[in-house]
Amino acid sequence: MISKTEEYALRAVVHLAEHCQEGPCRAQDIAEHTDIPANYLSKILHQLGRHGIVHSERGPRGGFQLSRDPAGISLSDVIEPFGSIADRGRCLLGRAECSDANPCGAHERWKAVRAKTIAFFAGTTVADVLDTGVPGDGSDPDTRTVREVM
Repeated sequence: MISKTEEYALRAVVHLAEHCQEGPCRAQDIAEHTDIPANYLSKILHQLGRHGIVHSERGPRGGFQLSRDPAGISLSDVIEPFGSIADRGRCLLGRAECSDANPCGAHERWKAVRAKTIAFFAGTTVADVLDTGVPGDGSDPDTRTVREVM
């Protein structure tokens, strides 16, 4: 559903929200804790910076921080710099034209799933997916961490 780049962006932003409240986090530390290749992460963080999700500080105590409160950053905000969820409405069966006027056999069902997916990313904030330490077996989506959801 989302690209590897978008997954990495989400993981990095969640890491910043969980661990970098007191000050900037170095990109190398984020990469190590999130298992994201450092060079790739650097490009992702800079793209997020251009879109106002994170900001960076230079210097020996520099690094990256969120630009605003995690409750004010939707998952859509994080992945939109890399591609729009709304634009992923291609026909599941690969038809060149698939619309309400000319639907394929999967169109109506996919249309409903796509609408829910868009609503999930737009209506879920970074704060919503933080690992709160609430024990759960993973069966309740509201108690799963972002890594379990992805």
